Amino acid sequence: MRGCLQLARWLSAAPRCPAASLRSSACFPLRSNPLRSFATSAAWYARSKAAPSAPDTDLERRIAEIPIDRYRNFCIVAHVDHGKSTLSDRLLELTGTIQPGTNKQVLDKLDVERERGITVKAQTCTMIYNHNGEDYLLHLVDTPGHVDFRAEVSRSYASCGGALLLVDASQGVQAQTVANFYLAFAQGLELIPVINKVDLPSADPERALDQMKSSFELDTDNAVMVSAKTGLNVEAILPTVVEKIPAPVGDSKKPLRMLLVDSWYDSYKGVILLVRVFDGEVRAGQQLVSFVTGLKYYVGEVGIMYPTETAQTVLRAGQVGYIYFNPGMKRSQEAKIGDTFTRVGSEKAVEPLPGFEEPKSMVFVAVYPMNADLFEHLEDSVNQLILNDRSITVQKESSEALGAGFRMGFLGTLHCSVFEDRLRQEHGASIIITPPSVPVKVVWKDGTEEIITNPAKFPDDDSVRLKVAEVQEPYVLATITFPDEYLGKVIELCEANRGEQQSIEYFTASQVILKYELPLAHLVDDFFGKLKGSTKGYASLDYEESAWRAGNIVKLQLLVNKVPVDAVSRLMHMSQVARQGRLWVTKFKQHVDRQLFEIVIQAAVGKKIIARETIKPYRKDVLAKLHASDVSRRRKLLEKQKEGRKRLRAVGNVVIEHKAFQAFLSK
Repeated sequence: MRGCLQLARWLSAAPRCPAASLRSSACFPLRSNPLRSFATSAAWYARSKAAPSAPDTDLERRIAEIPIDRYRNFCIVAHVDHGKSTLSDRLLELTGTIQPGTNKQVLDKLDVERERGITVKAQTCTMIYNHNGEDYLLHLVDTPGHVDFRAEVSRSYASCGGALLLVDASQGVQAQTVANFYLAFAQGLELIPVINKVDLPSADPERALDQMKSSFELDTDNAVMVSAKTGLNVEAILPTVVEKIPAPVGDSKKPLRMLLVDSWYDSYKGVILLVRVFDGEVRAGQQLVSFVTGLKYYVGEVGIMYPTETAQTVLRAGQVGYIYFNPGMKRSQEAKIGDTFTRVGSEKAVEPLPGFEEPKSMVFVAVYPMNADLFEHLEDSVNQLILNDRSITVQKESSEALGAGFRMGFLGTLHCSVFEDRLRQEHGASIIITPPSVPVKVVWKDGTEEIITNPAKFPDDDSVRLKVAEVQEPYVLATITFPDEYLGKVIELCEANRGEQQSIEYFTASQVILKYELPLAHLVDDFFGKLKGSTKGYASLDYEESAWRAGNIVKLQLLVNKVPVDAVSRLMHMSQVARQGRLWVTKFKQHVDRQLFEIVIQAAVGKKIIARETIKPYRKDVLAKLHASDVSRRRKLLEKQKEGRKRLRAVGNVVIEHKAFQAFLSK
């Protein structure tokens, strides 16, 4: 029906043909096959869209007059909670992109971002800034600060020529400031030091500048002191951006070469792509081809984020903007981040751009619906959320205790926590989530390797175990910054978590940078919470993948009356088994109701029992009706009861309510 309406609209918009030429090929054939007629009209529509048209808005006219040497693409990078999103708001207000005071955290579009005060998804915005009487086209990227979302940061760098390195005047350089600096430095970005929150009573901007100078060997003479919250001196940032950050390099006359930086899903338009045009220009109606997938698409609309999607006639070399296709790209898997697009026919004239490394999931959890009837709702909710986040891996799995569910992989524990919040808030899902676990690598004796993310697939049978050469676990290199008074406590915490010290250095008289190699399994087990606790919240943590190392990894299982509870099993190092086993049996005992027979709860590795708890049975008073009986009659009744109990235990299966698992698996 919709197709017929579209055809009717196209026909009414088509140029009128004289009656004599109605059957000529230039006009729509009226008596031919209706499908061919539809295709002809669609092709005419695409041609009409492709025809260059004059800019039709004041915004487009201003952009069309700006040459590429007055473009500036830059991002803001900083440690979490140092004020990136607030500074972005002030810059958008300064350039007139948004009205002052209308909205806080304009670029934080998710509810969870506003609630937690963090940035999860890198967001972009185009601004026009008048400097010395000339218009400049500025493109800003607000990046996340948390280590879990580093893939977002590294992608953002590919579309930028420089960065504002933002540091909190009271906290100084933190772990993620260091990590983000090295990422930006490796990309060759021009860095402008910005000290934020200078209006705080605890602010010490001189100390922050000294730290940046000594840690990064940055020239801090052109550093800008601002307060993003009050707007103090923010107007000094944009002239510095214009003067210091280089213009992008590109040629609008060359064949189109366009990098796919990010994508998100719209239920009406399909997949919307955020792109950086390196050469050439892209307009609606053109046919593009992907270098990675080889698929071809017709462009439906191009535009810029100003601050929301604003349609334009053309995107030129040097610009960053969005495009979507018509008909739309239906599957977000087709949008390979880091892919290069060009016009159909120009494939041999264009060299594809280097892509990005796909982020790997490092933390795995199992997600089950609270009620088995809600599985379809959970599946729909998960599918909708992963459309906008391809770094999540999803596999279906089922458990005897909890029914059908999913095993999901995330970049880190915060990434997992944010996803859980979005499932509950945006989709109203009632779910049970198992504690996070990490993958292990099994090296077989025949030389093959296998990465295992699900404990159920771990080779713990004696016959299979003989074929295993070794089991390896992932390690990370953690960088921890904190005041030196907590040095002893932090070293103690790292050593207790099987850490190996790599380096220790003072980058000011009182601030320490400590580097440790730690097993990732310990890092996801609330290591950051323990670190914050032992340093009164002053420590900051950043980590990067290090290597796989051989370790004594085993599968710990929970047994109830000698039957394993599959939903609870976990892979861990042998040194952690005794402590975890005792915790499990004690906690599980609190949530299982007493039955008519004895219930034995055990934690086991293979056939070896690590810990045990027993729940005593209900005892029926079989002697209640006896008044003046002799001892033999009493004993006979008790023996009869004992026999009945043995039979019950032989045939009785333990009934464990769903809420027992829910309470056991809750944090």
